[in-house]
Amino acid sequence: MASTITLSQANSLVRDVIELSMAQDYWVTAELASVHENRGHCYMELVEKSALGNTPVAQARACCWRGTWSRLAPRFMHHTGQPLCQGMKVLLLLHATFHEAYGFSWIVNDIDASYTMGDMARRRQEILDTLRAQGVIDMNKTLHVPQFATRVAVISSATAAGYGDFCNQLADNEYGFKFRTQLFPAVMQGEKVQQSVINALEAVNAKADNFDVVVIIRGGGSTADLSGFDTLALAENVANFPLPVITGIGHERDKSVLDVIACVSQKTPTAVAAFLISHLAGTLERIDDCAERITDSVVQCMRHEQMRLQRLEQMISAVVTLRRTREENRLAQCAERMRYVIANRLLTERNRLEHVLQRLPWLVTARVERERHRLDMVEQRSQAVDPVNILRRGYSVALHDGVAVTDGDMLQLGDRLSLILASGCVEVKVTRKMPANSDGSPA
Repeated sequence: MASTITLSQANSLVRDVIELSMAQDYWVTAELASVHENRGHCYMELVEKSALGNTPVAQARACCWRGTWSRLAPRFMHHTGQPLCQGMKVLLLLHATFHEAYGFSWIVNDIDASYTMGDMARRRQEILDTLRAQGVIDMNKTLHVPQFATRVAVISSATAAGYGDFCNQLADNEYGFKFRTQLFPAVMQGEKVQQSVINALEAVNAKADNFDVVVIIRGGGSTADLSGFDTLALAENVANFPLPVITGIGHERDKSVLDVIACVSQKTPTAVAAFLISHLAGTLERIDDCAERITDSVVQCMRHEQMRLQRLEQMISAVVTLRRTREENRLAQCAERMRYVIANRLLTERNRLEHVLQRLPWLVTARVERERHRLDMVEQRSQAVDPVNILRRGYSVALHDGVAVTDGDMLQLGDRLSLILASGCVEVKVTRKMPANSDGSPA
């Protein structure tokens, strides 16, 4: 039967084995699942994840005691520009320790900052390579900041000092330019940076027609959460955004992925404000330059036209004189020809009148004879059709109620007629009606 020992005795055996078999230090790569300080000490949770996913395949506790941590923390901050934080990959110099009461843990003796910087750079490069493969890495850079960029959508924390500095610098610019800014609040540090900024971009996109540019700024000088701006999802949103994006995220050492793909990248919020003011000042300078060039061009054109008018005036005077001389000569020739033509026409008409006067008595006599003969003929024809002469030849006109009777059917037995004769008138009564022959005579 195996001997019986206490738990503390068993743990002492484990401690002795670890101290004997793992007496040296080891450089270990791991990811920080959590990290926090307490009373000057730094406590870490280390994890190793599967290459095929995020499933942990190993995890352990680590501790960096106050004396070591006070030396390592500033050095790591100096080299990387940010402190240790969750999700960061690190290379730690560890030695194993086991305590009967607290169990196993690793003691941190050193941190290789260059490994973490390399991992951060590798992660940024992977994101950039993905964007380049998608063909969108330079898409936002192809946009141009409008010449009159005064409507600014600002993505920042409402309480950030950098946001206040940005707005104050725009409002107090030396040119008196008027900028209209609208804040779209977002979390600018911590784990919520990505989704918060994406939500703000979506809100701006819904009102894209109201803005000229989008500004993403975070101030305060701390770059502890630079990794929040180095995510693929956020980078894709910025790269595909329809408006020019200007970044002023405030980190002093490295550029984030957003800085690389944004249309314009500045170091600080105030630098972004200075850029916008300078950009608008450049537009004003170009306008002033164009105005000056237009003025010079107009003055030069007016001088040229004045000289041209003077030359035209001289030419017109000479042309008018020449033209007047030519027209005077032409009028004189016309007057001479008119006098000749009028004299000939008067002579011709005078001869024609003399000839007419010679023929006029004969023509009048002949015309009078023709008209007298025509009147005689008319008189003879009128006498031939005179009703009195017709009545004198034995004809009469029968009237019934004042209407000339031309057809027997117009009369009835007993009708009274008036017969007009060549001399006088008689009354008759219809006592009998006889049919007419084909020639119209009574049967």
